[in-house]
Amino acid sequence: MKLAFIIDPIAKLDPGHDTSVAIIEAAQVLGHEVYVTQADRLGVVDGKAYGWLQAMKMTPVTLADNRWVGVSDWYELGELKWQPLEAMDAVFMRKDPPVTVPYLYVTYILDYVDSRKTQVINSPAGLRAANEKMYALQFDKAIPETIVSADKQVIRAAVERWGAGVLKPLGGKAGEGILFLEGSDRNFNSIIEVSTHQGQEPVMVQTYLPAAKEGDKRVILLNGDPIGAVNRVPTGKEFRGNMAVGGRSDKTELTERDLEICRQVAPALRKDGLIFVGIDIIGGFLTEVNVTSPTGIREVDRLDDVRLGNQVVEWVEKSAQS
Repeated sequence: MKLAFIIDPIAKLDPGHDTSVAIIEAAQVLGHEVYVTQADRLGVVDGKAYGWLQAMKMTPVTLADNRWVGVSDWYELGELKWQPLEAMDAVFMRKDPPVTVPYLYVTYILDYVDSRKTQVINSPAGLRAANEKMYALQFDKAIPETIVSADKQVIRAAVERWGAGVLKPLGGKAGEGILFLEGSDRNFNSIIEVSTHQGQEPVMVQTYLPAAKEGDKRVILLNGDPIGAVNRVPTGKEFRGNMAVGGRSDKTELTERDLEICRQVAPALRKDGLIFVGIDIIGGFLTEVNVTSPTGIREVDRLDDVRLGNQVVEWVEKSAQS
């Protein structure tokens, strides 16, 4: 098969951490051709999505001192060639959030990939539909108490009722802009004003879950089915468990409650063409559904001695044959 990956500039990727690289490595190991491109290298010609694609080869990472390590010159790129994306068997949209206007434009371009020839993972329509904070609201039996508002009074009333809350920008990523809220904080109004851009942009506020101290569980779903999980534990004085802000990655198991949450979200994910997804669970509550460029494969592989990237590529193989 030929697989294309829409990624951020490859020189900025960490082969020992980035999930995109883990899937690329798996595709290469399983004997497939890999091509890479970037969001600003795509377009539509004669009603078809095109891109400047480069063939890519990489040196697989190795495990040393309990961490994945890549060589300094870990990838090689071929010549840039302008070609239709439907020449590929599958295209992985793996550009990191935030979902900006240019990001949305890329999803419109991907609408012009013929799905009968080429699968886009994740579906461009699904990416547009699934804001990573708002999408979780539909699973009301899985989420903690949650509001979305730009109004200080509404937010204060909820936080004072709960005792404490966690504020999340709707377009945030990797823990950026997430704030702990208490009604007694003398900076409360200023925090809301800054976060909502003076009441012009709504934010999500959830009741604070004390179980967050024990970790924020990232569960990797493939076509709605859980294939692995890692527990991200806050370190030092940080209350966020995101790996991007220093959270520690620990081995974990899925509880029956975790599996029930997976069963609740699976039908919606499949309906929306959201094939590769990372959901976040704290203390038995779903807090986010990550669809743009979910990470965690390298950590699960290291902790559980598995190769989730292989499972992803093998799923694409079977899908292409059906």
